[in-house]
Amino acid sequence: MELNPQFMERCLQLARKGEGFTKPNPLVGAVVVHNGRIIGEGFHRQYGNAHAEVNAITSVKDSTLLPESTLYVSLEPCTHHGQTPPCTELIITRKIPRVVVATGDPNPKVSGKGIAMMREHGIEVVTGILEKEARDLNRIFFVNHLCGRPYIILKWAQSCDGFMDRHRAAGDGKQPEILSGALTHTLVHKFRTQVQGIMVGTRTALLDNPRLTARKWFGHHPARVVIDRENKIPAGASLFDGSAPVIVFTASAPPGVTEKKHVKYMEIDFSGDTNTQILKRLYDEKIHSLLIEGGARLLTSFIEKEMWDEAYVETTEKALRAGVKAPAIQGDMIASIDYPGSLQVHLKSKITRNIH
Repeated sequence: MELNPQFMERCLQLARKGEGFTKPNPLVGAVVVHNGRIIGEGFHRQYGNAHAEVNAITSVKDSTLLPESTLYVSLEPCTHHGQTPPCTELIITRKIPRVVVATGDPNPKVSGKGIAMMREHGIEVVTGILEKEARDLNRIFFVNHLCGRPYIILKWAQSCDGFMDRHRAAGDGKQPEILSGALTHTLVHKFRTQVQGIMVGTRTALLDNPRLTARKWFGHHPARVVIDRENKIPAGASLFDGSAPVIVFTASAPPGVTEKKHVKYMEIDFSGDTNTQILKRLYDEKIHSLLIEGGARLLTSFIEKEMWDEAYVETTEKALRAGVKAPAIQGDMIASIDYPGSLQVHLKSKITRNIH
């Protein structure tokens, strides 16, 4: 069978159209090729809806061409009943003779089973076309299943001399130092729609009173996660405005919390490894991607314990000369982007880089 990587590139391009809407499912694209020409294509549009393979196959106007066609798909077709029927059954039923798969599925319910089932029914299956690119596209999904925890993304802005903010104290009336520009601040809201949870520490919640929503972009608000060991955050804080669910990690849940809507208190042992406990509880809550926005102490704890996968660090032209020191971080440089008045670098952790 003659293979054309351009068809798989098209699968990856289609898959990205579902970004922000398929979580916790992976991003998947598929195309149907007949005599070197694409006759059908599709992608996984939204969690709970039809998968990419189904959309691609049903988009073919002349279904009599399917038994003479090749299906390209960016991730191994599923074999189990979830929100939708198994894609492998449709491929087999429609008598598609050849399937090209970029990478296997790490989900134990699927892993290797989809490829094996198709081969058992006489379908020619080829794997490994643009595998690295396909795994990188779904790095969150791969970390979830291979590491059993949420995918951790760190994000902060810092001054050119390495400070995140000036020194402030609760109740002193000082406002947070604005370091991000209008454009990058809006892009942060876009990024929030692409994750399932966003977390800050107690100090950030008290000093900044953040809403942690994606109000400046179209999409879903992430679940808001906050650490509040001694229940210091007031009931009137913006986090509790009801616009998105809230998870509060505490040493002891305050009385009457069962009456609060959209708020769940989770007790953890603060004398132990709080980071590991938090990630386990969040994963149990089906939060598979977590954006950590502050403060410095919380970010540093995840860096020092090597519990992070990606980081976005924006360095502005503004100097503070003193204040809250920004975390120190090292990782593989993925990209750097110049914005008006700042430079943002995108890093990937060495710990999980070999997974992608």
